[in-house]
Amino acid sequence: MFRISIVFGLTAVVMMFVFNSADWYSKRAALPRFCENPVKVVEIVEEIITEKTPIKGDKRRPYIVAAKLIFLVPRKNEEPMETYKQRLRDKISQSCGTAY
Repeated sequence: MFRISIVFGLTAVVMMFVFNSADWYSKRAALPRFCENPVKVVEIVEEIITEKTPIKGDKRRPYIVAAKLIFLVPRKNEEPMETYKQRLRDKISQSCGTAY
């Protein structure tokens, strides 16, 4: 029983470390990438969500970057697109320290 408690405790500590590290990375490294052109990123996010084949042309990188934002700030269940876009703008503004 004591061994199980130790394993459980160690697993909980490791999981807390992983989740806190992921949160730190998203706030310090991932979200600041969107400060360069937040309006365009939000437009691409809307395109990814609403269109069947969003990638037009040879440039895929902006779509990959925007898809990361969808992962970092997921859309809530049945959330209207305008509300989601505003939430994205708020999150980017909070991360960049400026208003968009």
